[in-house]
Amino acid sequence: MANQAPHAFASTLKSFKTASGKSGKLYSLPALARQFPNVSRLPVSIRIVLESVLRNCDGRKVMPEHVEQLANWRPGAVRTDEIPFVVARVVLQDFTGVPLLADLAAMRNVAARMGKNPKAIEPLVPVDLVVDHSIMIDHYGNNRALDLNMKLEFQRNRERYQFMKWGMDAFDTFGVVPPGFGIVHQVNLEYLARGVHQAKNGVYYPDTLVGTDSHTTMINGIGVVGWGVGGIEAEAGMLGQPVYFLTPDVVGFELTGQLREGVTATDLVLTVTEILRREKVVGKFVEFFGPGTATLALPDRATIGNMAPEYGATMGFFPVDGKTIDYFKGTGRTPAEIEAFEAYFKAQGLFGVPQAGEIDYTQVVKLDLGSVTPSLSGPKRPQDRIEIGSVKSRFTALYSQPAADNGFNQPADKLGRRFPLNGAGEAPAAPPLPLGSSRAVVEMVGNRSTLEAARSGHEVSIGNGDVLIAAITSCTNTSNPSVMLAAGLLAKKAVEAGLKVQPHIKTSLAPGSRIVTEYLEKTGLLPYLDKLGFNLAAYGCTTCIGNAGDLTPEINEAITANDLVCAAVLSGNRNFEARIHPNLKANFLASPPLVVAYAIAGTVLRDLMTEPVGKGRGGKDVYLGDIWPTSEEIHALMKHAMNGKAFKSNYDKVKTDPGPLWEKIQGVKGNVYTWPHSTYIAEPPFFQDFTMEPAVSLPGVKGARIMGLFGDSITTDHISPAGSFRETSPAGKYLLEHGVMKADFNSYGSRRGNHEVMMRGTFANVRIKNLMIPPRADGSREEGGLTLFQPGGEKMAIYDAAMKYVAQGTPTVVFGGEEYGTGSSRDWAAKGTQLLGIKAVVAKSFERIHRSNLVGMGVLPLQFKGGDSWESLGLKGDETIDVVVGGDLRPQADVTLVIHRADGRRQEVAVRLRIDTPIEVDYYQHGGILPFVLRQLLAA
Repeated sequence: MANQAPHAFASTLKSFKTASGKSGKLYSLPALARQFPNVSRLPVSIRIVLESVLRNCDGRKVMPEHVEQLANWRPGAVRTDEIPFVVARVVLQDFTGVPLLADLAAMRNVAARMGKNPKAIEPLVPVDLVVDHSIMIDHYGNNRALDLNMKLEFQRNRERYQFMKWGMDAFDTFGVVPPGFGIVHQVNLEYLARGVHQAKNGVYYPDTLVGTDSHTTMINGIGVVGWGVGGIEAEAGMLGQPVYFLTPDVVGFELTGQLREGVTATDLVLTVTEILRREKVVGKFVEFFGPGTATLALPDRATIGNMAPEYGATMGFFPVDGKTIDYFKGTGRTPAEIEAFEAYFKAQGLFGVPQAGEIDYTQVVKLDLGSVTPSLSGPKRPQDRIEIGSVKSRFTALYSQPAADNGFNQPADKLGRRFPLNGAGEAPAAPPLPLGSSRAVVEMVGNRSTLEAARSGHEVSIGNGDVLIAAITSCTNTSNPSVMLAAGLLAKKAVEAGLKVQPHIKTSLAPGSRIVTEYLEKTGLLPYLDKLGFNLAAYGCTTCIGNAGDLTPEINEAITANDLVCAAVLSGNRNFEARIHPNLKANFLASPPLVVAYAIAGTVLRDLMTEPVGKGRGGKDVYLGDIWPTSEEIHALMKHAMNGKAFKSNYDKVKTDPGPLWEKIQGVKGNVYTWPHSTYIAEPPFFQDFTMEPAVSLPGVKGARIMGLFGDSITTDHISPAGSFRETSPAGKYLLEHGVMKADFNSYGSRRGNHEVMMRGTFANVRIKNLMIPPRADGSREEGGLTLFQPGGEKMAIYDAAMKYVAQGTPTVVFGGEEYGTGSSRDWAAKGTQLLGIKAVVAKSFERIHRSNLVGMGVLPLQFKGGDSWESLGLKGDETIDVVVGGDLRPQADVTLVIHRADGRRQEVAVRLRIDTPIEVDYYQHGGILPFVLRQLLAA
């Protein structure tokens, strides 16, 4: 990282002093403002990026004109300039971190084969990998759940963890936070983030980062500029390449007023998500300001920042102020760190929440915090907020609405039916049995048994709208003590009122940090959560990323046999179809206390604003208002949640006491990985036939077949699912052929280090609908990763068709609708697309990270213009497609889509090339970002 600015900006290198008189150096934004007066009115987030550009201006990768362009940022300007952003560090989670590490290891293999020094491949900034995505909720509802789940995690993932330990040993700047400490974004917030860094030359600079998970934006809550990128792009950043992005618009979000009694931070963030998704902030920075912003506690800000991917923004940024300093004190940062942090931001003129009129924003959105109401979001998308009093009516309406209207396309008269788990036929239509009844069902790991129900004489039945998974999970909300304490207080009041959770509901507590458990224990609330089945089951993402574990065979059979629409309620950030569990079609995001409340109610067909949550002692009706905690009750316990000594003691154990399971893991040693036989880890194929000069080929596509025609909101979950898979799927068949039993399949996410599994999992989500397959007689669409192989129209798995096309030398393309690639920033959604031989994706719009990932893998993203779509063009899937560039590749140029129809007709359509910047042209022409960076490193 260059720290010497060219002569033109040498005058901006200044000194500053901390409160104790310690001196430091910085590249001064106020000094730069003397040359460019506009700087003082720039959004705070833009100024932090500008500091990086200024400090790293070396005349090579970062030029003086880059500084001038960004210093002259204007709110409404056309965005054509790209910013070379050098970040301070990189953060990984294990699902995305393992394939990234595999790519780095493969690069070292290439270096060794070419007689180069493998150590040339080395991260140039600190890289931290937090293992949080691998644990699953197999065991639940008892006090041994955490121990048993972690033992299973280590059994399943031993080969992956051995590989991580090799990485820790082989790379100087690569560290791992072992399993069992928490979720990457919460660990980042509480431990990894330093506020400011100091270079070897004594220059201080702000903490900035990119992370290989879209919710990296949680760190925006403490004034850190950072966002999620694909691991493909993160690797380039690690290896000395700036992160390039188009100069963004910045949306100012003015908050006024304050939250009302009983309204949680979760309710606020679901409201913000709904508003900003409506405002179409995709690819923009969102920066919060105004008097209401200053009232929000730091964890509330982090919750809002976390959900930036859900409202589509690159960031949801909060400036540094006194509450940020308080948070650093409460989480165990050292006095010296805090002093330098505060002094630096004040010296740069970056301290404090701006008020109206002080900053020039592209647009301003406003929200009175007093207007926020208790809410859930769902049943399929995070932005679909529902006020709690409307959940029942909304679900009822969606139940019979067509899928095109976000509904479930079920006959309305089926809604109230119930079905027994023993397969004996339909049960009488009735509401769920009163809470506290003796019904019981099986649990997959044997904690409970359906036999108990038979012996007690009570039939077990489930119906539409039943809550079958209730999970307090995800860093989004478990990082926030106010909502976690609220959940504990609600559980206490519920237990004292005699309420219970029906035993067939899969309940779990999986916080993003050990600190949560510590303060729930200190406040005496954990035993009450235990009594309702919310026993500690994991420290990890779990249910939020699809690691909910399975339901019982009886429940799965009843759901599929009767086509039931059952529900999950979780305190997470994503609720896309088939993400939480393949058989649960309705998934609702809610605050932790509402998760507990809906677990007690057992159904989303109960209006918790007007109907009782359940029956307590003596059959008495208990309402939500009877058990909802007050703000005073929550505030009285907050002192237990922000204890600096507790935070420091906890995170010191990352290095001193990582746990016996981790210490027993032994990996191979050496600078070059030897790739032992494994179905988890395999040398990736992206550098096969690598040469120092890229292969010369004309841009464009000729004679491509259509692999898929997809609708709107195709997510990275649809393209590259993370959860479990069946033995009948291409990935399942592959593992069975290689001697892996179904019980040991684990998940797609855990096997991202093996391209053979991940290729077979691409477009394999059980809920994806390829619309080139004709509808059934009743108008419904077949689900799953299927296509029609052309010519002839033979129906088969997408993977199987792709391999046939590849063998023929036939390229393929995919068509989509709006928001193609939305959701988690999964590299494999792009890597798998490339390995299947897909050369271009044509859609109405793209999610930011997935578009970048496609380019990074050498796949053309093409965007329809105006009102064009594959539907308006009448595509059926039997056409062949050419993409004609007509000259040199130019960013965002128009190119021609040529459609050759089966009847011989030919049609040309102009589409927009979504290679957005000049550096992306270089990436594409080199076959992707990884070969581009590797050539640079080996040439040096």
